[in-house]
Amino acid sequence: MSSPLFHLTGLSGNELYCLHLKGLKPQGVFVGNSVQSLGVLRGVRAAFSGLVGGEVPDITRIIHEGRAAAFDRLVAEAKAEGVSGLVGVSSDLRDLAGNTEFLFMGSGVQAQSSLPFFSSAGSAQELYCHMDAGYAPLSHVFGNIAYSVGLGRGIIGNLKTLVRGEIREFSDVFNTTRHQAIERLVDQARAAQANAVVGIRTHVLRFAGVHEMYMVGTAARHDTLPILAGVPIVTSDLTGEELWSLTRMGLAPIKLLISTSVYSLGMVGGVMAAFRGLVKGEIPELTKLIYDAREEVFGRLEREAKALQAEGVVGIKTYVIELGSGLIEIFAVGTAIRKVDGLATQTEALPAQAIIRDRDTWVDGDLSFDPTTLRAGE
Repeated sequence: MSSPLFHLTGLSGNELYCLHLKGLKPQGVFVGNSVQSLGVLRGVRAAFSGLVGGEVPDITRIIHEGRAAAFDRLVAEAKAEGVSGLVGVSSDLRDLAGNTEFLFMGSGVQAQSSLPFFSSAGSAQELYCHMDAGYAPLSHVFGNIAYSVGLGRGIIGNLKTLVRGEIREFSDVFNTTRHQAIERLVDQARAAQANAVVGIRTHVLRFAGVHEMYMVGTAARHDTLPILAGVPIVTSDLTGEELWSLTRMGLAPIKLLISTSVYSLGMVGGVMAAFRGLVKGEIPELTKLIYDAREEVFGRLEREAKALQAEGVVGIKTYVIELGSGLIEIFAVGTAIRKVDGLATQTEALPAQAIIRDRDTWVDGDLSFDPTTLRAGE
């Protein structure tokens, strides 16, 4: 006879400890999937091959519907087993003989007291930090956009006349697409009756010949957060520990800010010729170009934050992405914050188990998959 304490879970010892402090115990591993044939994408790719750039709506829709079907099945399976919620919900795309499997996994938890069903992204350690900072989890939410970089022949031909500098048309396209993904994430949170999306993580993937920006987070409810003009739902990519610490200081996130600029490195013109004669040493023109590009994206972040009456932008991260044909994207993201009266954490200090990062004990070798992606709750 099985022990009444027996359970399967993808959660680590540290995660179990954190959940125990919040009155939650593990109850099973749950999976939802949807395998879809994507043959229709051939025609879609042909249709957008000459575009300047921007969203490819048909591919956005196909990916979103595949993920939505898999997520709905995950939730249905968990509810059928009577669990209180799903922790550490993660997703993946897998190629299966030319078809695509959309996969969601999560670890079930049971509450000691009555609690509306919830699902959350991120680890159970992050969930502990969110809950202790007053953010009650409601639902794992996601938003995506598939877009073409738009490097058609006509555009490349025009670039040949450029030496270097920002290409405003591309910058506008990329800023628009990046913000559309956030808006779709917020739409799901609104449907869940949340007033915040916390722990947002952003992924840029290649799919069916295009790029996809995929954002995931946990829709939550915090009763102390003010309603700001133009910001009905707070968004933040701060880690759980960061959010807890700021809450302890009386600071709240306002909005996840994104800024991007696309620049030509001028490799077709004189700069490329100069490269051929260099053995080593600094290239001052390109040093200044990339420096100016970062200053431009920082300037956009600052202007948007000030318009929100924020007291600052924290956790800023910058990335330089090569787009090909001598183009780069300078990408910056950070969370605008402000002081809010009445904010407080439930405890005075985070337990060590909420901070310690678990190490994987299965080290991948020559297998065709990465075993760390299979763990439910990660």
